[in-house]
Amino acid sequence: MDRDALEQNQIPIYFVAVIAAAIGGFMAPVATQGLNALVTPTIAVLMYAMFLQIPFLDLREGLSNRRFMSALLIANFVLIPLLVWGLTRGLTDHPAILVGALLVLLTPCIDYVVVFTHIGKGDSRGILAATPILLLLQLVLLPVYLAFMLGGQSEVVISVGPFVEAFLVLIVAPLLLAVVTAALAKKSKIVGGWNAAWAWLPVPAMAAVLIAVVGSQISSVVRDIDKLAPVIPVYIGFMLLAPLVGALASRAFKLPSMTARAVTFSSSTRNSLVVLPLALALPEEIRGLAAAAVITQTLVELVGELIYIRAIPALVWRKKSQIESMT
Repeated sequence: MDRDALEQNQIPIYFVAVIAAAIGGFMAPVATQGLNALVTPTIAVLMYAMFLQIPFLDLREGLSNRRFMSALLIANFVLIPLLVWGLTRGLTDHPAILVGALLVLLTPCIDYVVVFTHIGKGDSRGILAATPILLLLQLVLLPVYLAFMLGGQSEVVISVGPFVEAFLVLIVAPLLLAVVTAALAKKSKIVGGWNAAWAWLPVPAMAAVLIAVVGSQISSVVRDIDKLAPVIPVYIGFMLLAPLVGALASRAFKLPSMTARAVTFSSSTRNSLVVLPLALALPEEIRGLAAAAVITQTLVELVGELIYIRAIPALVWRKKSQIESMT
């Protein structure tokens, strides 16, 4: 199978990876718990492979695009929080899963959203350029959102440490390595060959991430599925409505198709793997169930992303005339 065939068959590859990991997690939960240690390394490898495909000299254009940045920030920090507030009102009698749901749904993804945006024919360079701003704003605003949406139900202490650590490990380190690799590839045939070989790896690396996440976490979700039942409709509702929020913001700012898709993917993709340590740092009485709620969102989102990478390019925008008629 050549590289083009690999990319064209990525969706069935991902489905097989998820199903295999789920079966393995069911049949050998003790053995697959070890996969948890592989989640961060596999994401870092995925990001390195993805960054090698991006021409970094063009990144400044993403931050200088005011319409794109305005749509991205309004979607993620105004419209999505309003959606999350509305969707989670039915969880007020379940404080543990409410905290978990709010942690994950209020934080836009800063890592593998770049990969899904690229696969979904969106402006992955723009999303990459915006990740520091997305990170800083969610660090500042998450405690504010939680204080408002939780009310007097719970005292939640949010540490910036896990966010910063994830950003350094999953974004900064792979990014710097990719930049160095790209620079050396122009001077060395050996590094050039290394660079070319990594062009094959985004799809296998994404499959490895899916196996690590699903395989290591599926047993804990199944164990608490009866307690987690109220949050599943919330996640499904978010999966269906969040892309519409992104598309609405994109249309309001008259974005062309690639940047509109980037806003739509960012609105729909959450920071589940980064906020999991925050859930595990909660008070003991709600820690386990809150973490399971975060993991459940990851599993629902992975299914959603497999749909998004086909649906979003087809619908945002399907025809050039749709956006041209607005300008």
